[in-house]
Amino acid sequence: MTEGVKTVIFPSRILDGAKALFTALLGAAPESDTPYYVGWKVAGQDVGLDPNGHAQGLTGPVAYFHVDDIAGSVQALAAAGGEVQQEPNDVGAAGRSHG
Repeated sequence: MTEGVKTVIFPSRILDGAKALFTALLGAAPESDTPYYVGWKVAGQDVGLDPNGHAQGLTGPVAYFHVDDIAGSVQALAAAGGEVQQEPNDVGAAGRSHG
């Protein structure tokens, strides 16, 4: 089962400028502010800035669906004709997997 898109990550080459822009846009200071990730929680959604995103091939925002069973979801999507671009990996303290 999916909870829908609950995380959106934006690659950002100029982290301080993007942080100021998103702070103004979202009306709040970031909850996480590190050199490798800046993130907000707004209305049940995570919004993040990734200064390494471009180096990882990101050319724009990436939306992440939160699902109960990541392996089963990947398998179902591949069976429906999807192509795995990156294997899911655990990226947070909450133990959520993203792929």
